[in-house]
Amino acid sequence: MEPVSLSVDELVLRPWRDDDAEALCAAAQDPLLRRWNGEEATTLDGARARLARIAGWTAEHCSWAVEDGGVLVGSLSLHEIDRVQDEGEVGYWTVAAARGRGIAARCTDAVCRWGFSALELDRVQLFHAVGNTASARVAVKAGFTQEGRLRRSYRYPDGMKHDELLWSRLSDDPPPRGGLERPPPWGPRSAR
Repeated sequence: MEPVSLSVDELVLRPWRDDDAEALCAAAQDPLLRRWNGEEATTLDGARARLARIAGWTAEHCSWAVEDGGVLVGSLSLHEIDRVQDEGEVGYWTVAAARGRGIAARCTDAVCRWGFSALELDRVQLFHAVGNTASARVAVKAGFTQEGRLRRSYRYPDGMKHDELLWSRLSDDPPPRGGLERPPPWGPRSAR
């Protein structure tokens, strides 16, 4: 799959680059980000290793760095893409200074709409630990419907298996409430 960039208001979602290692490492110093995403990227070598895994797009994975005015403010990924089932899974994080501005919700909405249009996905799933209430707010704002609770479903960086909430957004769900609906940041839907 060829990487693409997306625009969301003042934000740019672009493929990760090798020269993002320092900004990624700086972002990973945030204790809240480490709580849910681990400590791999807290060193420059760790950040380079993470970039080596996420920078290259495949049929099953695409990942964007989120920038505001050229400054890294977050990450968005569409992964676990299954073309047989026409579904994928979304993941995201934002740096501490960018939280509370709706960045994760707006970018998640844009990536879902891109996946529905460009990849012709029918379903995008979102999982987060029950204790990660900020991710629940993002899910609601980005138009997801909570489907259930998965008991002890994922081992987080603290070494414990946490219960997770499962959310989904379908291609024909109504647009998110709260003013997120806007024209797509890419061209018309391409035919397969």
